[in-house]
Amino acid sequence: MATYTKLDDIDLSAVAYHYGLGPIRLAPLPGGAANSSFRVTAASGSYVLTILDNHDTAGARRLAAHTQALFLLGVPTSEVVPTVDGAPITRLRGRGAVLKKWIEGTVRQPLPLAHLPAAGRMLAELHALPPASPGLADIPVGTRRLTPQHQALITEFTDKEFAAWLTTHLDHVHTAEAANPRTRRVVHGDFFDDNIVVRTDGGLSLLDWETLTLDDPLLDLGAAAVGVGREAGLLAPERLRALVSGYEQVAPLSDADRADLPMEITHAALIIAFHRYRRHHIRFPDPRKSGYHMEMVTFVDSVAEGTRALGGANG
Repeated sequence: MATYTKLDDIDLSAVAYHYGLGPIRLAPLPGGAANSSFRVTAASGSYVLTILDNHDTAGARRLAAHTQALFLLGVPTSEVVPTVDGAPITRLRGRGAVLKKWIEGTVRQPLPLAHLPAAGRMLAELHALPPASPGLADIPVGTRRLTPQHQALITEFTDKEFAAWLTTHLDHVHTAEAANPRTRRVVHGDFFDDNIVVRTDGGLSLLDWETLTLDDPLLDLGAAAVGVGREAGLLAPERLRALVSGYEQVAPLSDADRADLPMEITHAALIIAFHRYRRHHIRFPDPRKSGYHMEMVTFVDSVAEGTRALGGANG
């Protein structure tokens, strides 16, 4: 588990020196499951300093390089600020750190319905990037999926009823996917509202590229349905329609895609359910979150009804 960096751990003079900022102020930012982020205020403007608590140096460099590559490709995301020596990251107390320009706006949870079409368009535009685009040739493949090693762990879960539910649904998904493989594209992997900034100009920006990977864009759209399409824990038809309508302005779905979307929404929820159970019951047991995975069980039960109005989706 990452040992998070606290404000008192950061040498302000070192940050200012590495980036040529002069006097600065830091304030911690909320969120972040693996890293620590701070707002930096300097005479030259505002920035976000992220201490990559859960990355080695090579991983920190890759994350910074991918983020900057996406920015240069026109994806609405943070611009990486190089050090005075031109490096994409620096080292602070032995950990990699990246500085990005601050995006004026707010993170709204849940993302308002009115913004969901724009969110769908933003996701489709990401999926439209050629996988061999400059700076993206080395992104990994399929890292958001459960590995065979992950699936072997399910048999060890203490909650046998949940383990059986998870295994049954995963078997169905894998059989269906094997019969209809799709082309891998650049996908975000964590399209949740806490990674979306509603900018002051009314547009949206997408943050957090740690889960960037090459995979099925329909699975990524399914994950987005989990991330921004829920209401009271269930898949909300109106929210899903708004998300998909925006997506289709850029990348229309075929009848086959529409038929498979409920399955991929379910697949995304299964992946989340697995990781929640493993994290809160096995890796870092936390009685306060011991039932967190069950939210996805309830959500999966709502998928068939939530997708019915899309047309062509058969659940």
